[in-house]
Amino acid sequence: MRWFLLILILFSTLTGTSQIPYWQQEVNFSITVQLNDQEHTLDGFEKIEYINHSPDTLNFIWMHVWPNAFRTDKTAFSDQLLRNGRTDFYFSEKEDRGYINRLEFRVQNTLAKTEDHPQHIDIVKILLPQPLLPGASIEITTPFHIQLPKNYSRGGHSGKSYQITQWYPKPAVYDHKGWHPMPYLEQGEFYSEFGNYDVRITLPENYVVMSTGILETESEKSWLLQRKNERPTLPAQTQPKPIGENKNTPTQQPRSKALKTLHFTQKQVHDFAWFADKKLIVQHDTLQITSGQTIELYSCYYPESAPVWRNSIQMMKRALRYRNELIGAYPYNQMTAVEAVMGFEGGMEYPCITSISPVESESELEEVLAHEIGHNWFQAAIGSNERDYSWMDEGINSYYDNRYRTSKETNKKHQSFNFELDDILLASMEKQKKDQPLSTASDQFTDINYFLTSYTKGAAFIALLEKELTTPVFDKAMQFYYGQWKFKHPDPEQFQQTFEQYTGKDLSHLFAKLHQTGPLLPDTSKKIKLTPFIGFNKRTTHAIIVSPLAGFNMYDGLMPGILVSNYTLPPTRFQFLVAPLYGVKSKTLNGIARMSYTLQPKQYFERITLAVSGMKFHSNDFTDTAQTKYLTGFSKFVPGIKLVFKEKDPLSSRERFLQWKTFLFWEDALRFRSDTFPNGNRFTKINKETKHRYLNQLRYVVQDDRVLYPYRAEFLAEQAQDFVRLAFTGNYYFNYNEKLGAGLRFFAGKFLYIGSTTLSKRFRNDAYHLNMTGPKGYEDYTYSNYFIGRSEFEGFPNQQIMIRDGGFKIRTDLLANKIGKSDDWLIAMNWVTDIPDQINILNVLPVKIPVKIFFDLGTNAELWKDKQSGRLLFDAGLQFTLLKDVIDLYVPLFYSRVYRDYIQSTIPERKLLNTISFSIQIQNLTLKKLDRRLPF
Repeated sequence: MRWFLLILILFSTLTGTSQIPYWQQEVNFSITVQLNDQEHTLDGFEKIEYINHSPDTLNFIWMHVWPNAFRTDKTAFSDQLLRNGRTDFYFSEKEDRGYINRLEFRVQNTLAKTEDHPQHIDIVKILLPQPLLPGASIEITTPFHIQLPKNYSRGGHSGKSYQITQWYPKPAVYDHKGWHPMPYLEQGEFYSEFGNYDVRITLPENYVVMSTGILETESEKSWLLQRKNERPTLPAQTQPKPIGENKNTPTQQPRSKALKTLHFTQKQVHDFAWFADKKLIVQHDTLQITSGQTIELYSCYYPESAPVWRNSIQMMKRALRYRNELIGAYPYNQMTAVEAVMGFEGGMEYPCITSISPVESESELEEVLAHEIGHNWFQAAIGSNERDYSWMDEGINSYYDNRYRTSKETNKKHQSFNFELDDILLASMEKQKKDQPLSTASDQFTDINYFLTSYTKGAAFIALLEKELTTPVFDKAMQFYYGQWKFKHPDPEQFQQTFEQYTGKDLSHLFAKLHQTGPLLPDTSKKIKLTPFIGFNKRTTHAIIVSPLAGFNMYDGLMPGILVSNYTLPPTRFQFLVAPLYGVKSKTLNGIARMSYTLQPKQYFERITLAVSGMKFHSNDFTDTAQTKYLTGFSKFVPGIKLVFKEKDPLSSRERFLQWKTFLFWEDALRFRSDTFPNGNRFTKINKETKHRYLNQLRYVVQDDRVLYPYRAEFLAEQAQDFVRLAFTGNYYFNYNEKLGAGLRFFAGKFLYIGSTTLSKRFRNDAYHLNMTGPKGYEDYTYSNYFIGRSEFEGFPNQQIMIRDGGFKIRTDLLANKIGKSDDWLIAMNWVTDIPDQINILNVLPVKIPVKIFFDLGTNAELWKDKQSGRLLFDAGLQFTLLKDVIDLYVPLFYSRVYRDYIQSTIPERKLLNTISFSIQIQNLTLKKLDRRLPF
């Protein structure tokens, strides 16, 4: 008998029948709540039935009180917004924030003690007066008061339009892995227990309310149907008022003193959301699906959006029918779509209802509607842990979006460029080795990886599973999974086991990809594809850009040419750019070229790039007395290596790199030699000769483009035949508020001669000397900046400068030795600040012109040697910034006496236009500057 029992136990272990049976908790809610639309508050009372289906005895319950995420700027929510580039909440006014208070948790009518979470103010622990045994249940009650925030994320209010989401005290999930208390986050959705809801909402009677669940108030149903396709009548004096960033702004309507109470119920859901607005148009219809079930459909939107939303009910029907046939029966009896002003573009899903931010077109609306409605299968019915496994919700749902997009149901009308672009960006992240595994938790993704991985790569993973199984088998397996796990909490292991159980296949090799970076499938051979303007490398093609190009400078004139390059997305390891340009004025061939190869080591360095570049243009002209014109120019050849250090934290926005370049130059120069004709007359003979020089340059840069207080520090060491040049440049930005701030720049430089210092050596190296004023084109000794007229000393081109060294904006070009120039040492500070809109007089113009105030202060060795002059120089004035800091115009208004004396002696009229300077910094324009999320 013992042998028999031993064999039975062994057999049970091998066949898996000894596994602990699946269980999940049950949480039922009864909530009464009243909206005060003058104070934007909710006052409510909540009764929770908590049923312990676990095999464990519980002594406490973690409770989410998520409105407290909006209480201060020191919450996980606020920190994440800053990390992802948003400062609107951090700099919000106190009255625009929110909170929940007046909580008094009672368990079985006994006041319970509570403890704060050690990190998060939007989580609280309820200590149970008596242990909750397996199979037992308790009743938890509490009143609550909520100050609704301005809608920064999913819920709150936009004026008197209300989006009530993640609002009531709610127990965290307790499953076989333990408790899952989680703070409210913008990036990273939710995980909640299933249960039944009974909710009564009291508010002014002229509000339209759309909610999770079934409306049990018959009089309200009749009133809603009366509003079908009707534009509400507004008082003549009522004018639209802006709400948030929504151009389809709800008009504020008079307040109704009369109140109404609406009753909603819903079974088997894990969340409850509702939306209230006085102005919404209501569409209603029903849909009968193949199971015989009849679904009530509501579509609500603002009158201004009617052209986009007029066919929304038909869109909802198409989306519901498609997923219903492909996955399984729609799990509820009602579906509502509401246009709402939220803290982001797109939509947000809740059981039976979705909120959609304003969109521009019907096709865009259908894409968002189909996606959000799809969440009623994944994530409303199959309640996976979105915070930990976002791909199980967003990835699976996006996979069905892709199939829907190309289905007969939509007649292939809604092919999305965004879909292709997302795949290209994902491949770019993979190429750069900046992607993260699908198994990464939502709050551990970088901003761009969250969307590209959870949605795009998640959908690609499910498509790979479909390919592995074949479409018919996959569809049946997914229907089996849906049937097995509806109203439950599956995790990735259970998802895999269910598919293996249905198909009889070992899928471990495929599911191992959830924990890997890089593409899901290895790259295949690619075909070369020529493309104009912008290049995108798809999974099967290499794009080569062949595009017309034009350049300009004063010496070569207009330069038509052609660009041939493989600088595309995703980037390839070997990159090249060749741009020959023909100078119409100089009648010569010029241009630029660059080649690079990037290595990606596994340790220490994120990437190592070996590069070589070259350039050839004219940089000056000279006309002699016989009207003969001479053009002089330069060529340069620059090999180099750049080592970008690897950051330990993938969420870090810091970048550190070390770069070495050797510049080799060939520069034309005119040699003037006096000679005598046979008749004895003297003449000047002009010959053009080529000179050669070199420069070694080492840079170490640490920078962080974080949205709050970004900084950059650069250490520069340069060496040439006669000297060593050392410099430090530090930049720091101080945020005043969401839009305005001030930039501080600090520079310190030291110039050292190699060997003895002679007058000829000082003259020969004048261009390298430390400049208080922004250097001119002839002082751009590496030819790294674009100049309209590099060697001009009069006219508008002469007013162009570089922001380097001292960074002063006032010019002293006509002096033999510019004011503030030094071949010893120099220190300077530059400050530039935005001007608040309230005092910016240029705001009266129809076109917004960003204007700032600059102030420069500096000193150098020469000022300390000259006891006659002051030791500090300054200038200040107005700065106009265009094109993301690419073009800046500077108007000096106040400056040191030496600058005033210079202007009076060289510009007698002291015309303001003659003191203006400007800079063009095309070299600083990058994709990352256009969108900080991009790592390129």
